[in-house]
Amino acid sequence: MNQKKRKRNIRKYIPFYLMLLPGLIYLMINNYMPMAGLILAFKEVDYSAGIFQSPWVGFSNFTYLFSSNDAAIFFRNTILYNLAFIFLGNLLGILVAIALDSLKNSIFKKFSQTVILVPFLLSTVIVSYVVYAFLSGNNGFVNNTILPLMHMDPISWYSEAGYWPFILILVYLWMHFGYSSILYYSTLIGIDKTYYEAAVADGAGIWAQIRYITLPMLKPTIITLVLLAVGRICTSDFGLFYQIPMNSGLLYSTTQTIDTYVYRGLLELNDIGRSTAASFLQSVLGFICVMISNKVVSKIDKNSALF
Repeated sequence: MNQKKRKRNIRKYIPFYLMLLPGLIYLMINNYMPMAGLILAFKEVDYSAGIFQSPWVGFSNFTYLFSSNDAAIFFRNTILYNLAFIFLGNLLGILVAIALDSLKNSIFKKFSQTVILVPFLLSTVIVSYVVYAFLSGNNGFVNNTILPLMHMDPISWYSEAGYWPFILILVYLWMHFGYSSILYYSTLIGIDKTYYEAAVADGAGIWAQIRYITLPMLKPTIITLVLLAVGRICTSDFGLFYQIPMNSGLLYSTTQTIDTYVYRGLLELNDIGRSTAASFLQSVLGFICVMISNKVVSKIDKNSALF
């Protein structure tokens, strides 16, 4: 009897299994099958012999990242930029989401959501030329319009490294705040509005409502997005750090990250083993960061941890 019931249940869920099948196939092909390529991180690739016949070199490929004189610079840049992106990106996303939620005009609200999401959908190459239109030394909008109004001399933006931490952070926020704000806004619209009505009846102002209702309700989403971002803290947006500065060598002290360093090294040395080792190390470090961060969160609030 139980066997018949089990078979009946299996037949009942066959359509759901079939719907799940394309996603599983994609996951296997795109995420799990390429993991066999991790052996490249421990080999000196010989194209004539093939991947599996290439000689093993142990962990020597991993020393590539640390043997460079610039190792401290690109590790520092990668981690500090990501910390700034995590903090400022989530802060701006929350503020914009709260502003969207407070809008009363539904047409203007939908228009605003579309406008702020457009930069996230743009190619980094397009964004790099938009930035160049502003910062070009001869024809840039900043040098020809803004600085003369402030009685300041033109600045050679693509040869002055000191300005680029601010420029890159500003460009990143412009490109990504729309996406994060939509995620936060989707959480806000699910909050029961009777909480706010009760708060208003008790005399709570806007800031009190945000502090005691909005932010506590957003806490699970904030923690999830921050933990996901922490997992990528040792990687960088290649397009942002390579395309936006136009690959200017004068800016490497503030624009060089692990990804751009590995890419430039791959172009010069054509050593796939070293580039694979770098990506593998980034993944391992990201996994460790996520585990540590999640453990800290579980100690503070167990219900907010991912696992």
